Parts: sequence; structure tokens; C-alpha cells
Amino acid sequence: MGFTNFFKDAYITVEGEKKAEQFYIIREGKVRLYKNIAIVSEEQDNDLGPGDYFGVVSTMSGQSHIETACAMTNVVLIPVRQNQFTQLIQKNTSAVRKILSQFSKRMRFLNESLTRLTLKNNAQVNAEHLLVVAEYYTKQGQFNNAHYAYSQYIKHCPDEKKVQAAREKLKKIAPKVNTAKLDFKQNAMIRDYPVGAMIFSEGEPGDEVFIIKDGSVKIAKVTSDGEVLLAVLKSGDIFGEMALLDSSPRGASAIAYEKCQLMVVNKSNFDQIIETQPQLVTRLTTMLAERIWLSYKQLANTGISDPLGRMYDMLLIQLEKKRVNLETPRAYQFDFGVPELSGMIGLARNEGTAMTQRLLQNNLIKVTQGKIHVENVCEFAKKAAYYRKMQELAQSRKK
Repeated sequence: MGFTNFFKDAYITVEGEKKAEQFYIIREGKVRLYKNIAIVSEEQDNDLGPGDYFGVVSTMSGQSHIETACAMTNVVLIPVRQNQFTQLIQKNTSAVRKILSQFSKRMRFLNESLTRLTLKNNAQVNAEHLLVVAEYYTKQGQFNNAHYAYSQYIKHCPDEKKVQAAREKLKKIAPKVNTAKLDFKQNAMIRDYPVGAMIFSEGEPGDEVFIIKDGSVKIAKVTSDGEVLLAVLKSGDIFGEMALLDSSPRGASAIAYEKCQLMVVNKSNFDQIIETQPQLVTRLTTMLAERIWLSYKQLANTGISDPLGRMYDMLLIQLEKKRVNLETPRAYQFDFGVPELSGMIGLARNEGTAMTQRLLQNNLIKVTQGKIHVENVCEFAKKAAYYRKMQELAQSRKK
């Protein structure tokens, strides 16, 4: 790692540039960050000085830049490439702790903003929400998940009167519950979950992060419209990482989408992991960066006024997330269907049905075995990019 210099008013990074190659730690001078479209009030200070960093999200996620950085003064910067991050952990653990701390605040802010803009239920997620989750899954006949949420509610809710009522409901569904399916000790480092099993519930305090060794996990929220799918995670993905970074309740539920095997890292040994397993910390940082990058894209999606445009844009975001080559004509099948797509952009069921009919009028798009299928990603990307451009023009005119 060396030094690089930029003169005052020089552009260091430009929003939208493909595949960021390095991020920067400021050694001397000041840098200001900009965004072409401000979706929500930014949670971070846009004027940075010595010791601050920028470009980490784009670099560690391997995605396009999400902000423009301009030198306010002559600056001296330390460039760090993605493959040098493990080296940075070994040389400067305090810098890595600062990055993870900022990632934590950023993720929490973005998750809350995204929930507020896309979901109708804007209530703060806390232990009380566990009862909402439990009652929803009881109505759906998913008694194992209802049992889990009721049990966590009884454990964490201080209101004894409500706890007693929860105990009665738990007793009522007990004959329909099969907890034997979860065949592991609670403190086991490797855990196996059957399809549909709840790994943790929104509103529940957490001190564990999960790494998917095999299978898949869905991340979902319970709202007035039912269960809303936020993401489907695959082998190698990390989730629940916010519990390691701050003590806030879980913002969403994690449920086994397929039979899965998970590796568990406890909050108590996380500091030791930073010092002894830098490769794992690098991987965690990469996952967090990917999640933050995706959240920014999803927030931008909420600014598209036409719901059909939001559908196109959300599908394009998923293609970008998967790093699908959009310049080579090819077909692609997503791992979710139209109802899940409607949930991703916050549409009510009746509105989602109407938009689905419009979406499927495009001959490039069809549904195969319940999954969305695109015949030609090149042509599809052009159509989706049109909606993004129209939104940028609309915001420019508004300014």
C-alpha cells in the first residue's frame, strides 16, 4: 500500500463507473461525496477528512460506484484494492473496526429507510412485534414458526399479562408443533434446518451471524399484506451480521427456503475472529458491502413513479447483483416468481396483479414453473434502463 495524490477539485471516483477497483483512506486533505439522485437524507457525513475512507462499498462488493468523490483540497490518499483488505486487517485492525462500525450504522439506516418506503407497516420492530409474527404464522398454519415466535416473545417481552396470553396460545398450538425437526444443540457451531424452519424472527435480539454452507435461506418481513420476501440467500452468503455490529433487534426473519446447513459465529468471539481469521472478516465485509450496495439500488427503485418501471428496475438490480453479463444475448431465469417481485417493490396484492399483467405483455418475459424467465437480458436491460433514465430526468427537472 502506497500513497496517491489528487489536486483540489479533481474527481477521484465517479458515480456509475463500472466495477470499482480500489477504495481510499484519507491521509491528508478533505474530500466531499455526492450522489446524482438523493433518495433519502444521507446518514453519513459527506465531508471527509484524515482517517476517513470512501469507496469501500463499491470496491468490496465489486460493483459500480454509488457516489462521486471530489477533492475539496489537495489530498494524499492511501489506495486499498480488494485483494489487499486482508492485509489491511492484519496491519490496522482499528481501521477495519471503524469500517465495520460505519457499515453497521449505514446498514441500519438503509434498512429502516427501505422498510419505511416500501412496507405499509412502519411500526418499530421490537420484542412486541414477535407477537404479530407468531399470530400471522398461526393463521397460515405454519405452527413450528408460530411456536418459535411465541417462545421468543415469552422470553423477551417484559409485560407479564401479555406473556400469559402468549403462553395460552402456545399451549393451544402445541399438538400441531414438531420441534424435533431441529436436531441440534442451540450453541452448536454447525446447524441443520429443514425446509420452512425459522432460524430467527424479526423483533428478536440476536448475537449470532450465520454463514450458509449448503441450501438457501429467505429473508422476509410480516406486514399488513402478509409475508414480504426481501431476499433469497444461497450457499456462501452471510446473514444476521447486524447482530454482531449493534444490539438492535432483528429487522427481518430468516427462514430456511430449502433444507440448509449453517455455520454460526457468536458475538462473544467476534473480536477474536478479527485478529485470528482475517479471511473470514474480509468475507463478512464483502457481504456487508454487497448488502449496502443492493440497499442503495433498492432505495433508488422506490423513486421510480411507475410501478411497472419499478418491476423492470428491480429485475435489473437482481441481474446486476448476480453479475450477469448484460452485453451478451442470453436467457436468464430468476429464482423467484411474480408475487415475490411484487413484494420486493412494496405493491399490494391487487396492484401487483394489475402490474403483472402489464409486465407479461412483454414477449421477452414469461413465467416458467412459477419463476420469472427473461428471453434476452440485453434487450431487457435496455428497457429497464429507460425507466431509470426517465426518473433521473424527472428529478433533474424538479431540482
